Amino acid sequence: MSIPGVDTSVPPSGTGCVECMAADAWWFHLRRCAECGHVGCCDSSPSQHARTHAAETGHQFVQSFEPGEDWYWSFESENYYDGPELAPPHAHPDDQPVPGPAGKVPDDWMRHLN
Repeated sequence: MSIPGVDTSVPPSGTGCVECMAADAWWFHLRRCAECGHVGCCDSSPSQHARTHAAETGHQFVQSFEPGEDWYWSFESENYYDGPELAPPHAHPDDQPVPGPAGKVPDDWMRHLN
């Protein structure tokens, strides 16, 4: 399936949320921008950086960046989609904890979810 704006050749920006890593913060799950590869944290995460990235750039489609998940989400329509396989890697490393990153997640992390 072809989705406008999706670039299957762009690799992910890294193994964790770009903004959380820069701010020494943490995330619950990760989402990958299907247009530019930006990895941001999900809407359940305290900072919701994937949604912020979409709002600032107009890049509406993300794909889950969790192991074993390949679904797409549109921030514009608020719906799930099937889409093409993106450039590898397709998820954060299997040994990366969820939530993550290791050593940054507070003991009461569930109280901080959206």
